[in-house]
Amino acid sequence: MTAAAPAAAPAVPAAGPLALGDLHASLADPLLDAMTFLNEVTTRYPGAVSFAPGRPYEGFFEPEDVHDHLDAYLEHLAARGLDRDAARTTLFQYGPTKGVIADLVARTLANDEGLTVAPESLVLTVGAQEGMLLTLRALCAGPDDVLLVSSPCYVGVTGAARLLDLTTVPVPEGPDGGPDPRAVRAAARAVRAEGRRPRALYVVPDFANPSGTSMPVAARTGLLDTAAEEGLLVIEDNPYGFFARDPGERPTLKALDRRRQVVYLGSFAKTCFPGARLGYVVADQEVAGPGGRRSLLADELAKLKSMTTVNTPALSQAVIGGMLLRHDCRLRAANAPATAYYAANMAALLAALEAQFPAAERERLGLSWNEPEGGFFAVLTVPFPADEAAMERCAREYGVLWTPMAPFYPAGGGERRLRLSVSSLTGGQIRAGVADLARFIRAEAGAGAGAGAGARAPAAR
Repeated sequence: MTAAAPAAAPAVPAAGPLALGDLHASLADPLLDAMTFLNEVTTRYPGAVSFAPGRPYEGFFEPEDVHDHLDAYLEHLAARGLDRDAARTTLFQYGPTKGVIADLVARTLANDEGLTVAPESLVLTVGAQEGMLLTLRALCAGPDDVLLVSSPCYVGVTGAARLLDLTTVPVPEGPDGGPDPRAVRAAARAVRAEGRRPRALYVVPDFANPSGTSMPVAARTGLLDTAAEEGLLVIEDNPYGFFARDPGERPTLKALDRRRQVVYLGSFAKTCFPGARLGYVVADQEVAGPGGRRSLLADELAKLKSMTTVNTPALSQAVIGGMLLRHDCRLRAANAPATAYYAANMAALLAALEAQFPAAERERLGLSWNEPEGGFFAVLTVPFPADEAAMERCAREYGVLWTPMAPFYPAGGGERRLRLSVSSLTGGQIRAGVADLARFIRAEAGAGAGAGAGARAPAAR
């Protein structure tokens, strides 16, 4: 008797595309496209003068310096009594979650910022962006916790909050820069009146990205007092603090902090080099646990880090650690040439704008700009929508790139504002770029005036 043939297996349908609606809702948020778009459009127009990226000037970097910094750190390990096997373990193994150069970073903060912090209150992170994610995840315990952010605001923190499903409430910048303390108080009380908890305030006090504004010292102390009255922790992000056009005493919020209410985010991207992807968090707040257990917030952040990036690459830490050692843990002095360069670039930008747009023309066009005291960024208000389409037209037809400001406003706004960054250009590029940008602005303003007749002025380069 012949055995029956096995039944054919049912056909398996070919896998179709994943539905965006089945993925996390943040992936449909245009906010997450902002940085990707800028990186992509920059590569499409490599010959354009780019005022878009806030990256350091590459003329300060030399490949051979990496080896020199690494050698300095190996010498440091040997001076501490570590033999070759121990040094091998330090460089090539996973290492402590909180990092291996916390002592050097603490010494640098003391020298540069007058900030006394214990090494154990530090967590070395994969860039400041990881520090933001860890801090927000730790501080915000549930759906009723709300993060207040200055507006306009760096998209990295609002994007991180979006990934974590955290609600953000914008607080407008005051006339002197930074979030207005009265607006902070009003926002915190409005959140509380809705039955939610205003948990923390994110702020960049020095030459903020994107606005370029910086808070006076009196405003800093006032902000800390207001935050304390409202029960808010302050998340201070400080990538640009060294780059003042007129260096002077400008204490960080953390240096002014007497209540341990400030969680401080630092980065070596601008002061050393961004390719190391090294940042840190100073989280010296005490955390009370069950049974009377006490820990530092830094210890709790390390628990979260152990489940995300596990630890921060030891080789990156070694190279930055060696750079700190080579400069006696004094980055402010080491960055003096860069500070002078960026100050000259900002002065060149402001002078070029003034030369291209006399006061009478500015008034006629409704054109204005701020005058930052340092840092990388200035903001231009223009008489047309400064959106991605306009930016691409400017790049394609006039050879100039810039950054639309609208994505930096969490609750909307900034549609007729654009950000100009001077950090990665030369003075000559800035002057040439502003001249071409001026032609674009005049063409766009003329096109807007003739829009009722359906006309658009041609924009030939």
